[in-house]
Amino acid sequence: LLSSLATAGSLEAQTVALRIDPAQTQVEFTLGAVLHTVHGTFRLKRGEMSFDPATGSASGELVVDATSAQSGNDARDKDMHTKVLESARYPEIVFRPDRVVGKVAAQGPSQVRLHGIFSIHGAEHEIEIPAEVEAGGGQYRATVNFSVPFVEWGMKDPSTLFLRVDKRVDITIHTIAHVVQ
Repeated sequence: LLSSLATAGSLEAQTVALRIDPAQTQVEFTLGAVLHTVHGTFRLKRGEMSFDPATGSASGELVVDATSAQSGNDARDKDMHTKVLESARYPEIVFRPDRVVGKVAAQGPSQVRLHGIFSIHGAEHEIEIPAEVEAGGGQYRATVNFSVPFVEWGMKDPSTLFLRVDKRVDITIHTIAHVVQ
């Protein structure tokens, strides 16, 4: 019994390596505007993350394809890509976690915060993102919601004389990450 407990304790302290599945990831954005709200999506290109449950230290990289952004309106999407995201020049949006704030349960739900560097439009920004995580069966389901102050971070405000949009875009990500042995 003591041997089993010692082994279980040492396994819990080991780093957990995860591969985020792009096919099981939805990256959605919402931008408030006068008269309507714009909804759209991005595609995840690739993602991997590892974290130490004992210390919270983390590493990895989640890469979103900026050129994949779609809102369902071709003219608006063209402006978003050429004037705001400049996705031909900055084709990737990257999050590099460096720590998990809070404890991730080995099984069941957890609420944590992912701290790291968010790179967009050629600049890096320190950010802490709240995450709801459900662990079980060799995978972690996660939902994150956060805002990107895109105008403050140097991107063009797409507002016009008659159309006013928020200066922050809300991002929601639903994903499944599989434990890598």
